[in-house]
Parts: sequence; structure tokens; C-alpha cells
Amino acid sequence: MDRAAGVVEVAGLGASRVRYEVLALVCSLSLVSYLDRVGISGGAPFIVSELGLTPVQMGFVFSAFTLAYASFEIPSGWLGDTIGPRKVITRIVLWWSAFTTLTGLVHHFATLLTVRFLFGAGEAGTYPNATKVLSRWMPTVERGFGQGMVWMSGRLGGAFAPALVVFMIARMGWRPTFWIFGVVGVAWAAFFWCWFRDRPQEKSKVNEAELRIILGGKIGPTLPSSPGVSHLRAPWSRLARSGNLWAICWMYFCMAYGWYFYITWLPTYLKTRGVTMAYGGMPLFLGAIGCGLGGLLTDYVVKKTGTLKSRRYIGFAGFLLGALSMLASAWVADAMKAVVIISLASFFGDLTMGSCWAVCQDVGHELSGTVSGAMNCWGNLGGFLSPIVTGFVVQHFGNWNLPVVISGAIFLVGALLWLRIDPTKSVLE
Repeated sequence: MDRAAGVVEVAGLGASRVRYEVLALVCSLSLVSYLDRVGISGGAPFIVSELGLTPVQMGFVFSAFTLAYASFEIPSGWLGDTIGPRKVITRIVLWWSAFTTLTGLVHHFATLLTVRFLFGAGEAGTYPNATKVLSRWMPTVERGFGQGMVWMSGRLGGAFAPALVVFMIARMGWRPTFWIFGVVGVAWAAFFWCWFRDRPQEKSKVNEAELRIILGGKIGPTLPSSPGVSHLRAPWSRLARSGNLWAICWMYFCMAYGWYFYITWLPTYLKTRGVTMAYGGMPLFLGAIGCGLGGLLTDYVVKKTGTLKSRRYIGFAGFLLGALSMLASAWVADAMKAVVIISLASFFGDLTMGSCWAVCQDVGHELSGTVSGAMNCWGNLGGFLSPIVTGFVVQHFGNWNLPVVISGAIFLVGALLWLRIDPTKSVLE
């Protein structure tokens, strides 16, 4: 059954707008997380030089974070479904802030590898729990908008991080730069814990009119839950048999494989081609625009067509155009033109981010944290492989175009997987 028919409009006279304050807070979480995450790529040339690392070693450093991040995504998403995202997100930000600070204290490859692995383990669950927040605070017709804004914020943080890191490193060195980023995270966590509540019913500023809007926009089956409940059980065997969930997971694997090039090797790639590393933020900046527009687009199309299935066609088109752009960038000799084209690939790919994460809410319902955790886990397995494969390819073939071609081909597979996804079918069906 197509559940889009149950969607209600969000207009309401005299309704408070606390849900948008919550959205703004989650957007700031996304921005800060990418400042910390992408900071390592901006600092990579300086870290490699000081510690004497090879490209393959640095590839393992990048991937250590991603492997841990992927490994703990599902448990952290499930934990948000179980005890609520307020506790889990606070723990996540405090943990990653500690290991961001410790990154600035390492002096050996093994230590750096360990710190980045533990950093990834701590940051895992950020976006599944953000999705859990939006599933409770945003009505159905604003799911895409909410996810688009969250990912736009993350991309903006990632876009400005390389230039900011280069600026800060030039003035104080790469170690103090990581210490400052760690302090910012601790301050954010303190504010979040004091202000945020897991459910709209627990926030006194939410009036009855806004509560009707939020709850009236919920559609589809739910699992029993209430404030304070901590025994939500995920039906793991049914989830493992869901073809819809597997299609979503492999789609996101294809997305993340190519995208991780932007936040790991791109600054080094630019340096080898004689382009200033400040341009390393261009793909994420255009991606931020894509996230915002894509979030609005997916909600608009769903409302116009009356069916949640429309999300998959946005996903297919975005992935296809992203794949073609990435492949085209490999054949352009001019370095700046190649950067612009590969940045367009980021724009088209990120045009689908609102759809990617809204689909997890569409099919997951009360298990949206677990479902989005599974998707992001599988995506980050692609992100784990990408830097390692790129490091080996560059070291053994001395060719930076080949990793880009591989990413474009995988992205194309992702476009086809979008056609297998049914946003109207619960993962429990």
C-alpha cells in the first residue's frame, strides 16, 4: 500500500515552531562533525611529511576511521531506538571530541592508526540518531527537507574545513588545530544535553497545535514505544531477509565509495596537479547546494505525485548524472576543469541525500535509527575500501585518473540499485 495518501499538510494557525529549532541544532551537529572528520584530510600532507608516512599508510589511517565507524553504526543506531537519541548523541560528541584532541598528540603511525580507529568508533551513530530525532520531530512531508538541511550543513562543514585547516595550520601548526576542534565539540555537547528532549511531548515550548502537526504527519505501522521505554527489540531476522533493506544498503555503499575520495585523497590529489588545496572544499560546497535542493525536491515531488515511490527516481537520476560527471572528469587534461567537473559529480550525488535518508524513515518507522544505521554501515564499508584502493592504485600505477574511473563505475551501479528500492514497503514486510 502506498502510504503517501496519509500525509497531512503542515500548515497550522498558532502552532509553535520548535521543530525547526531542533532541526537547526541537528544541522549544527552535522556541521561540527564534518569539521572534525574532514580536518584529517586537510592536515594529511602535513601529517605525512612530519611522521614520514607512505601513501598506503595514510590510506590505512583514513580507512581505520571508516572501518570503526561502519562497524558501530548499527549498534549505535539501535541504541538510539532503545534509550533515545539525547543520551546517545551526547556520548558520541564527547567521545569524538576527545579523540580529535588526541589526534594532535600522536607521533607514530601505529598511534595515529589507533586514535583514528577509536575516533570512528565514537562518532558512529551520529546520522542514524539524527534521523531518529527527525523521525520524532518532523512530519512526513518535511522528511526530505529536514534530511536535506542536515546533510547540507555537513557538506558546508566539509567544504570549508580544508581551507580553514590550511589557514589554522599555517598559523599554529596541525596539532593545536585538532585541539581547538576538540574543544568546540565539548561545548556543543553540553548545550545539546541541557536543551534537547527526545520527544516533542517532553518539550514545554511545543504547543498542542504543533504537536498535532508533528504527530499528524506520521504514517505507517509503528512498534510500541513511549517516553522512558528502553526495551525496544529489533526483529533482526526479518531485517536480514528484507530485500528492500539490502538494496538500500548496497545503493549507499556505491554512494560512499566515490564520495570518500573527496574527504580523504582530494587535497593530496590537488597538490599533485598543482592546484591549491583550498579548492578541496569545492565538491562539498556544491554538494551542500545539492543536499538542500534535493531535500526540497523530494518532498515536493512526493506531494505532487502522491506517492513515496517518487523518491527512487530522484535517486536514480542523481546517481546517473553523478557517475557520468565523475567519468568525464578523468578525461579532462586541464586540472581546474577536472576539479569543476568532479565537483558537479558531488552536486548530483548529493541531490539524492534527502531521498536516501528519508527512505530510511519511510521504510523503517520506529526502527528508523536501526535501518539508517544499517544503510550507513554498509555505505561506510565502501568508504573504508575507497582510500585503501586509491592508495594502492596510485602507488602501483602512478595514475590519479584510474581511482576516479573506478568510483564513477561503482556510482553507476548505485543508480541501477535505486530502481530496486520501494519506499512504500516496510522493512518488516
